[in-house]
Amino acid sequence: MPTDEPVPGREAGGYAADPHFWRAGAIAATLFMSAVLAILTVNTLRVISPGGAQVPPYQVINHHIGYEYDGAKHECVPEVGAQELLFGRVYDESHAAGLIAKGKLVIQSRACMDCHTFFGNGAYYAPDLTKAWLDPLWLSYPGEKRGEAMVNFLMNPFHVGYHLMPNLHINR
Repeated sequence: MPTDEPVPGREAGGYAADPHFWRAGAIAATLFMSAVLAILTVNTLRVISPGGAQVPPYQVINHHIGYEYDGAKHECVPEVGAQELLFGRVYDESHAAGLIAKGKLVIQSRACMDCHTFFGNGAYYAPDLTKAWLDPLWLSYPGEKRGEAMVNFLMNPFHVGYHLMPNLHINR
């Protein structure tokens, strides 16, 4: 049976009509979500840092990387294999990290992902750059000359297949 008693907060001038109530609620929600974001960020940085759960240490550059199907995950996962030198050279941790940092800057500054795919992200117009040094074109060069051939191509691109690589004015 309905009563004529006022519902708390709905009466004229109650807490629901008070702007301080809504401001306090917005501040509390913002503070709570900021704390959640900070916790998720710290956890994510730990997972995506080199040597973390999702990213191998940079010395992996000195090994063969293959992909194996993992039935439990229903996807292909990378497998780090035996030593396989990149351009015939072993890279220590600091040098490998420096190469990765320089590579990131080049890829970002030249917008390579507008045409290429890198670790599954980017466009599909041009070849995947994730393991570009393993492309059959570059494998036709001996290991000690492969790096120099790639450098020359990036500095003075030539027509390969159906797509033309623009000259991005990359220097050594």
